[in-house]
Amino acid sequence: MIEEIVGFAERLTPVALVGAGGIGKTSIALTVLHDDRIKKRFGNYRRFIRCDKFPASLTHFLRRLSNVIGAGVENPEDLTPLRPFLSNEMFVVLDNAESILDPQGADAQEIYDVVDELSQLSNVSLCITSRISTVPPGCEWVDVPTLSVEAACDTFYRIYKHNERSVIINNTLEQLEFHPLSITLLATVAHHNKWDIARLTSEWDERRTGMLQTEHNKSLSTTVELSLSSRMFQELGPVARDLLGVVAFFPQGVDEKNIDWLFSTIPSRKNIFDKFCVLSLTYRSDGFITMLAPLRDHFRPKDPMSSLLLHTTKDHYFDRLSIDVGPTKPGFREARWIVSEDVNVEHLLDVFTTIDADSNEVWTTCARLMNHLCWHKTRLTVLGPKVERLPDDHPSKPQCLLELSQLFDTVGNEVERKRVLTHASGLWRQQGDDRRLVRALLNLSDANRLLGLYKEGIQQVEEALEICKRLGNTVQQARCLSGLARLLHDDKQLDAAEKAASRAIDLSEKGNQSLACDLHGVLGEIHRSKGEREKAIHHFETALGLASSLNQHDAQFWTNHALAELFFDEGRFDDASAHVQRAKSHAVNDAYLLGRAMELQAEFWYQQRRLDEAKAEVLHAADVYEKVGAAKDVEDCRKLLRDIEAIMNGGEPPRIVPLPTRTDFLFSAPGTE
Repeated sequence: MIEEIVGFAERLTPVALVGAGGIGKTSIALTVLHDDRIKKRFGNYRRFIRCDKFPASLTHFLRRLSNVIGAGVENPEDLTPLRPFLSNEMFVVLDNAESILDPQGADAQEIYDVVDELSQLSNVSLCITSRISTVPPGCEWVDVPTLSVEAACDTFYRIYKHNERSVIINNTLEQLEFHPLSITLLATVAHHNKWDIARLTSEWDERRTGMLQTEHNKSLSTTVELSLSSRMFQELGPVARDLLGVVAFFPQGVDEKNIDWLFSTIPSRKNIFDKFCVLSLTYRSDGFITMLAPLRDHFRPKDPMSSLLLHTTKDHYFDRLSIDVGPTKPGFREARWIVSEDVNVEHLLDVFTTIDADSNEVWTTCARLMNHLCWHKTRLTVLGPKVERLPDDHPSKPQCLLELSQLFDTVGNEVERKRVLTHASGLWRQQGDDRRLVRALLNLSDANRLLGLYKEGIQQVEEALEICKRLGNTVQQARCLSGLARLLHDDKQLDAAEKAASRAIDLSEKGNQSLACDLHGVLGEIHRSKGEREKAIHHFETALGLASSLNQHDAQFWTNHALAELFFDEGRFDDASAHVQRAKSHAVNDAYLLGRAMELQAEFWYQQRRLDEAKAEVLHAADVYEKVGAAKDVEDCRKLLRDIEAIMNGGEPPRIVPLPTRTDFLFSAPGTE
């Protein structure tokens, strides 16, 4: 960056260094001012003006400029009488120029015009440092970033003066997002107090940015509050500080698309957020308006319960999470908003489950978040341990445990899924809640199926079936029979599995097309395992037709996937490839499913010895899996890649590759009502 700015100066090109307070703009300008190349080029004609050291008026600015360049003109009204003294090539720094370039300040337009005129003088190299981005348009713009990891560590240890470097310190600097002033203050406070690393870490954990104040009253707080004293910020009104508090509260900041939805009662809300960016209090990143970590720490509400605006924001998020999520439910696609905002919502609930732990609404919303994640973003949540620590008599605990078990299922951890479901089913059994107990038993039996514990799973699903018969719930009976069919299929009891699935279809086709779709998929897999390919194709195509009419993309994906495998086995390669392409078309919003389709296509090409195409496709699939954290699938791709490369190098493959199969035609969660 220094090289870039020196280059601008040597070419007499005006430049503006813009960024948040404490980001290092002044340090950069001073470094350039004293650079040997600048000294050689401009000699004694180098000037540095602190614009925050005089009142923000045109008169005072011109008077200071006159004095600095040696003009001696007492009260110039414009640049005209100063021009003779600007005839030599000169390098001029206007430091902290936000104090004179504030559009709401006194003589704002007149000062701006003079600075603009100064920037256009052919023999003057102007360098502006400013927190405000309203600089003359002719200036080259340098958005000053935070420090690199190496520069941040060098800065800290140069002041702290401890020879031994520590990973703990590196982590602390990372939490400060390598903000230069914050790092300087942290190192200075630690050095003055002669703290070792353990004491420094303890102080940071307890006080955070509150400790960033030296004995000479230089502090982060003073630097931040300086921006809030500007006329531009003051004109935004008292709600501006509250809005900054909300931005600071959320780790991701505020999604710019949600400003109208979250802050509908605040007039000119978009203009206010724009002004935050102009003032360098916030910045835009990946569609969010956010701020640097030290500023977040400063502005974040110390007591979230007392922030009315934060409570209103919380209520908006809770309302948005309140819809039932499922492929057949209204608003399923719209619920994908959680993919980009999951970190914010998780943090919101992490805070409120701590400070408002007795609220049933908070824990109900916690369950709903996990349900959203289950369908739209495969990952665990930091809320899991909190759910398990709830008292067993808490009304929301069993439902939260059920949703947590679904998250364990999505990441393939069936052992933890079973453990959590055992706890949930026990609680509902104690409460005498048969309806919810059925759902827990069905999920528990499915976990045992995936763990290969078929006998235990069959006992659980049969218990659930008896409860449903007693309740007279035919739809749930069909679901129980569906689960039983899966267990029997995986236990190689294929005739019994077919009988259970057929009974389930008889019950489901009386009113539940989604369940019928699922069951035809199960029957297709049963007939496939029995070697009855025509029957298998019939049921898969029936499932595909139902899935299409219901617009269930996941179900359409898996039925196309299954049909592709069947057709390939029969040597119908064109039909198989067509179904792979259709499967891909239904995976546009699900990276994992897209990876599955690519992996299947790679397998097809491998077995046809179209090795170059197979290699390219499996590499693409592995990359997709890597991005969603599907480690097991990444390893499967690597095994296939090794086999492909073995043949390409003239050898024989180390294994006989079976086509990947999918027996879990579970398009909706077990027991979903």
